[in-house]
Amino acid sequence: MDRFKTPAVTSQRKRQKGLHSPKLSGSYEIKFSNLVIFIMQRKMGMTRRMFLMELGRRKGFRVESELSDSVTHIVAENNSYLEVLDWLKGQAVGDISRFELLDISWFTACMEVGRPVDSEVKYHLMEQCQYPSLNTPELEMPAFIATKVSQYSCQRKTTLNNYNKKFTEIIEEGESSRVKEVLDDERYKAFKQFTSVFGVGVKTSEKWYRMGLRTVEEVKADKTLKLSKMQKAGFLYYEDLVSCVSKAEADAVSLIVKNTVCTFLPDALVTITGGFRRGKNIGHDIDFLITNPGPREDDELLHKVTDLWKKQGLLLYCDIIESTFVKEQLPSRQVDAMDHFQKCFAILKLYQPRVDNSTCNTSEKLETAEVKDWKAIRVDLVITPFEQYAYALLGWTGSRQFGRDLRRYAAHERKMILDNHALYDRRKRIFLKAGSEEEIFAHLGLDYVEPWERNA
Repeated sequence: MDRFKTPAVTSQRKRQKGLHSPKLSGSYEIKFSNLVIFIMQRKMGMTRRMFLMELGRRKGFRVESELSDSVTHIVAENNSYLEVLDWLKGQAVGDISRFELLDISWFTACMEVGRPVDSEVKYHLMEQCQYPSLNTPELEMPAFIATKVSQYSCQRKTTLNNYNKKFTEIIEEGESSRVKEVLDDERYKAFKQFTSVFGVGVKTSEKWYRMGLRTVEEVKADKTLKLSKMQKAGFLYYEDLVSCVSKAEADAVSLIVKNTVCTFLPDALVTITGGFRRGKNIGHDIDFLITNPGPREDDELLHKVTDLWKKQGLLLYCDIIESTFVKEQLPSRQVDAMDHFQKCFAILKLYQPRVDNSTCNTSEKLETAEVKDWKAIRVDLVITPFEQYAYALLGWTGSRQFGRDLRRYAAHERKMILDNHALYDRRKRIFLKAGSEEEIFAHLGLDYVEPWERNA
């Protein structure tokens, strides 16, 4: 019986099972056994969390998959102190004061130098923003200042210039070892290739990766794969779709969309959204919001538009998703919830003589054997009722992070529920009408942020 085994035998069997293995974390040697890290998945996502855990273990850190009593440091990304505290209360871990609650910037600093760094005040998640003067040396990092001023990007103005200052030099000049680690990771490189195909998401990428596929060429060569109609179009026009869309091309497509829509609905309002509305000069697709200020609506508008493009030889692919709008089910309580508008995901043929493509790097296209006078462009069309137009415009303008934070701010700070259809005041139990984005910001008690200042 086990109770009669000698301590030496028991200890030996524990080591064999890995119960006494402070020197290993997964298959890596633990160099720093005095701290045990747990990375929260909340707001980070599973794929990124798994990568960071693997990176930490490779560097010699003990990184636990599950929260346990052995954990000493909890790392969170885009979570406030109170949000982490609320999450911990539901984890049944007893005394939570023993944990060091740290921002992801502490973890990345450790990865940079390959050893634990002191958990200074600038890395700690704190209940109140009572920090030393911003003139002190430890607070001169732009990323830290932005994080600590407000956890919500909807309370910060982020222009393209600010964004480029913080990140472009690190990525382009290769000064960050962590960036190099990410770019060299096999899984990252495979997922980056797979998700560049129109119609391929993380789940499909995971499936292909587990099958041993690593490149787009390998996927194309595997005849056993069953591809969706969207994915087939993605591979057929792959070279065009992975190249950037210039502002000139976006303007040319905008003209086509507006002229076609107004053929059937003369009073329609057609607005370009997404990155181009936020001031970007390049993108990978073009989004349009369509509404009619007048009393007349046309449920068949998207079908009429795409039918005409087929006759004109401009439509290479389309998938129309009918509206699932039910007023009783709105607004959604999900921060990243998809809206319920009628949509068309299309690929249009844009003839090149119409545009000046000088701002876009087209070196990849020059390598293709076929010479053609047109380019395949991804276009999304979204139909919205006029009374919901302001909310739809705010949501479809982005950025994605800005929209997430705006919804979180509405929920946590104002007790409201915001989505692409409406704003609901939970305390007053009413929907708040808005005829413009400015009115939505006013309802939320926020200063208005211009579209080009929303590049969070």
